[in-house]
Amino acid sequence: MLRKISALAIVCSSLFLTAKAQDSTTGTLKITGSVDGYYRYNFNNAKDVPSINNFTSFTNSHNSFELGMASVKFDYTKGKIGAVADLGFGTRAAEFSYNETGVLAAVKQAYVTYAPSDKVKFTMGKWATHMGYELLDPQLNRNYSMSHLFSYGPFSHTGLKVDFSLGGGFGLMVGVANPTDYISAPFAKKNVIAQVSKTSDIVSAYLNYVGGKDLGDNNVNQIGLTVLAPVTSKFGLGLDAAYKTVDPSAAGPNVSWWGTALYVNIDPTDKFGITLRGEHFSDKDDVTGYLSGSPVTAGTVSFNIKPVPGLMIVPEFRLDAAKDPIYFKNSDVLPSQKSTGSFILAAVVSF
Repeated sequence: MLRKISALAIVCSSLFLTAKAQDSTTGTLKITGSVDGYYRYNFNNAKDVPSINNFTSFTNSHNSFELGMASVKFDYTKGKIGAVADLGFGTRAAEFSYNETGVLAAVKQAYVTYAPSDKVKFTMGKWATHMGYELLDPQLNRNYSMSHLFSYGPFSHTGLKVDFSLGGGFGLMVGVANPTDYISAPFAKKNVIAQVSKTSDIVSAYLNYVGGKDLGDNNVNQIGLTVLAPVTSKFGLGLDAAYKTVDPSAAGPNVSWWGTALYVNIDPTDKFGITLRGEHFSDKDDVTGYLSGSPVTAGTVSFNIKPVPGLMIVPEFRLDAAKDPIYFKNSDVLPSQKSTGSFILAAVVSF
């Protein structure tokens, strides 16, 4: 009897080791994604003009139901290697990959990784930027509309980077990439990217940098700080701050913009949350080319309603106020308003 039990144990052990070997050979594939849509109404009723009183990304509409993005992400891992193919279709994806056309416009991210140890990981391809608090995918944000800091900062980088885990919650990332938001660029045009991070249960901070030549041969440098502080399970704070300079290759003065945003996250229950975002964005040199050099202060309140797992409904009110008249009213052909308000109702399903 003992001999039979031993033989059975050997067979079971052999089957387990074979299955484990097969698992390590084939790897694992994780598929996630989301679909979102929204309605936006601008209270200035701006229409038939070049601007619909929205100088941020992804919600450029008025009194219209719109598709945000249908997105699917394939995440494959096998031992020390990995690959990600993240595809998106719709307004968000098209604006995110605004420098690309055709099939490439649908590629949000596509990269391969190699981790020779648990402390070092190499990544090559296209990935979403490390700069800032907000992210492209709507289910990963608490506000549906985007900040000016997100809209005028980098969206993505294409290049090679290496992440180091230094212990004690400290991390370091360094890399070289094409100019911001370009999948392809001449070899002479390259940027340096970097991040120093410290993460903990109390507060996490990320000091970020992007700098180098753009396609106009201008020297561009941007530094940013992102801080996350989950004070309690029902209350948290976030901070995003950035400063960007552009040194023109032609004769002319250096120009710059800066901005800061504070996020207050309140979650009375698992199914209901509120986020308050206050932002100030100063572009007196009109580096962005959209705000006419007028500083803007914006306040947003977003309600996160989650009636069932996987569904988030976001009613949102937003007020933007500028130092100078840069907003339109009704069918005006010239800006006449220093402020504008908007309402958004968005729905996001993620899986």
